[in-house]
Amino acid sequence: MSNIEHGSRWLILVIKLAAEPSRHRVAVWRELRKIGALSLGQGVWAVPDVPVFTEGTARAIALTEAAGGQAVTLNASGRGPEDAARFQALFTAARSADWTEFLADCGKFDEELAKEIRIAKFTLAELEEEEQSLERLRRWHRDLTARDVFGAPETAEAAKRLKECAAACEDYAQRVFAALHEPPGETS
Repeated sequence: MSNIEHGSRWLILVIKLAAEPSRHRVAVWRELRKIGALSLGQGVWAVPDVPVFTEGTARAIALTEAAGGQAVTLNASGRGPEDAARFQALFTAARSADWTEFLADCGKFDEELAKEIRIAKFTLAELEEEEQSLERLRRWHRDLTARDVFGAPETAEAAKRLKECAAACEDYAQRVFAALHEPPGETS
């Protein structure tokens, strides 16, 4: 089944939780945001009815029930092609916002590496920190790619930027290696 066909089938979650304590509502909200669910209104969420969302929706339902709340899951489709197109457009716009944030973080990563190179901070501790930042970007890219079932316009640019970040980190690693193995008294 293609992504276009998936665009007409949706899973709607209706979540009802007590107002207090708020930590239960926040936990469910965080889980649904984490999987990329589309908020349709207070306590009403939607995701395309595809396997990538199965575990996350199950976790949100389990959190709801563990907090003494109620969750109702509905299968839905638009009454016509225009409804399916609207849902798909809303979902893709949310993914575009996610990709825009990702791209901004790639820019921050590049700026941080450029700063470390400019001030010649070539330490193993700094390299480890930058490698952890790159791994975070890789995980985030993988998660966004998994839930971007309709292919937001920013997807290709994000993949390109991630590769550029990886190349920049590799360049920084080479500089750290060279600085740490340079004989005393010599400068490059």
